[in-house]
Parts: sequence; C-alpha cells; structure tokens
Amino acid sequence: MGTNMSALDAQIAFLTEACKLRGIERASRLADNSRQENSAEHSWHLALFALVLEGEAPAGVNINRVIRMALIHDLVEIDAGDAPIFEAGLDQAAIEAAESAAADRIFGLLPEAQAQELRALWDEFEAAETADARFAKALDRFQPPVLNLANGGASWTPYNVDYATVESRLRPPMECGAPGLWAWVGPKVRAFFGA
Repeated sequence: MGTNMSALDAQIAFLTEACKLRGIERASRLADNSRQENSAEHSWHLALFALVLEGEAPAGVNINRVIRMALIHDLVEIDAGDAPIFEAGLDQAAIEAAESAAADRIFGLLPEAQAQELRALWDEFEAAETADARFAKALDRFQPPVLNLANGGASWTPYNVDYATVESRLRPPMECGAPGLWAWVGPKVRAFFGA
C-alpha cells in the first residue's frame, strides 16, 4: 500500500480485486446443473451453509468466525485458480505455494492491521486446527456433495469417481469438524453410487 493511499482506498482496492472471484469457475456445478459454480458463489453458499447449519457445529464454535472464514477462504483462487478435489495428479505442494503467494498479494491490498487479521483467519482455515476452522472445512467438504446429489453427480462424472474416492476425500474432514454432516450425506452418496 502506497504511503498516500488512505485506508478506504486500500479497502476499495481489495473489494474490487475480490470481484474477480466471480470469474473463477469451479468443477462443481449448480444444483440445477445449468452451469458450473463460480468461486464467489461457492463462498457465499458456504457462508449460508454455516449460518443455517450452525446447530451441527460442535460446542464452542463461533459461527461468526466460521462465516468470515467461508467468505474469504477461496479468495486465493483469483491468482491460484480452483484445484478440483477429485483431479488426479495435482501437485499439492505447488498448489499450497501458489495459494500462499496469492494470500500475500490479495490480503496485502488491505490496510496493514486488517490485512494481518484476514490473513490470519485464512491461515487458520487452511490449518484446520481450531474448532472454528474444522467446522468451516467440514462445511467446505459438505457443500459439493449436496450439489452433486441434487444435480445427478454432474461434477463427479467427469472425474470418474466412485464411492470409495468420495468417502476418502470428504469423510475425514466432515467427521473431524461436524460428524452429523457425514452421517447425513454419507448414506446418500453411498446410495447414489450403489455401493
């Protein structure tokens, strides 16, 4: 941030940059299967999931922090793009490095104190070591299969996934952060795949 830039100038620059998240297509498709979801829509939907499913959160979870995590968790995709969870051969270390660099740049647009606060919240989400972050991660893994069950597996089909693959990628974070979510969706996914 330049020395002549006011805090409001910096915040507006960040918000303008965040608008680019609308242009990042995800592998997930909308519930009606009309098109791919974009990352901004996913972030909004995830925040709404947190608000509505607050009762699934373990005791002590601060739902307002979870909603804040949901709103910012994918901002890094502006630079790093979406890394589909079922895409084979992804270099996880390279993805993490690209996302960290993106977080430095994007959150760095904000005034220093606010940049540090939101970057710390993003780091907390990524580490998934607190109850708030584990619940946010569980929701992040829960939302896509809910869409897939509604749209006939539209984003599972291109990746040729089966029940075992879905379970191995989605069950652990859900059971860690919100066991009731896997208890609800797991049998539905199993039935979808006929497993």
